[in-house]
Amino acid sequence: MDSPIHLLLIAVIQDQDLDAVTESLQHVGASMTYLSSAGGFLGRRNATLLIGLPVEKEEDALIALHDACRQRIEYMTLPLEGSPMSMPAPVPVTVGGATVFALPVERFEQI
Repeated sequence: MDSPIHLLLIAVIQDQDLDAVTESLQHVGASMTYLSSAGGFLGRRNATLLIGLPVEKEEDALIALHDACRQRIEYMTLPLEGSPMSMPAPVPVTVGGATVFALPVERFEQI
């Protein structure tokens, strides 16, 4: 029996976007598994989704991810160089969105 899953998307998103992304991908009909992860520039909590799809639903899934993942401005405090006092200066950093990898699936089995 041929599997309808021929593509695996690996999406790393911010933990805050998980509910919205999950709901959007369910409307597309995607099968997914959630893994808690951390990392990136700020070392924040992330969600890594393994998303199984038929090839023809790739574009719909990417649109769902794009619409549900938000970029945000957060402030990171850094000490001012050359300052006699160690007063931290808030620096705006853009975080969020999604990092997506698409991999072809040669074989898929549910046992």
